[in-house]
Amino acid sequence: MTLVKFNPEKRNNSLLPGFSDVFDSIFNDTFFNDRMVTRVPAVNISETENNYHVELAAPGLKKEDFKLNLERNVLNISVEQTANQEDSQKNYSKREYSYSSFVRSFTLPDSADDNQINASYTDGILRIDIAKREEAKSLRRQIEIK
Repeated sequence: MTLVKFNPEKRNNSLLPGFSDVFDSIFNDTFFNDRMVTRVPAVNISETENNYHVELAAPGLKKEDFKLNLERNVLNISVEQTANQEDSQKNYSKREYSYSSFVRSFTLPDSADDNQINASYTDGILRIDIAKREEAKSLRRQIEIK
């Protein structure tokens, strides 16, 4: 099966002219464009001799917005944020509530020490440092080529 990108310019409107224009105008509204896109923060994962480092870019949040938990060797990072601004004037013509959420999950390697995980949030970046187990650190050695 081949997937073909939908191209609205190439569709045939001869059977019901104007029908698709109605839906185009509805779904091209900024209301749908802003809310139908899933925004998942970018993540950088790196490794040093002693630690694993996870950096998640999530500007505009507070550290209280994040929930980190570890369950069965899976690190879950989640955010659920609702923004309702109360306005003393009820005479508005348009008001929109804001809701956003995401979940990122990472399976930790066996060499990770799940008792030594530290997290911090500064300048829009959530940083998580996961220590390696002592026995995993000693597994790395240089091998001489003869």
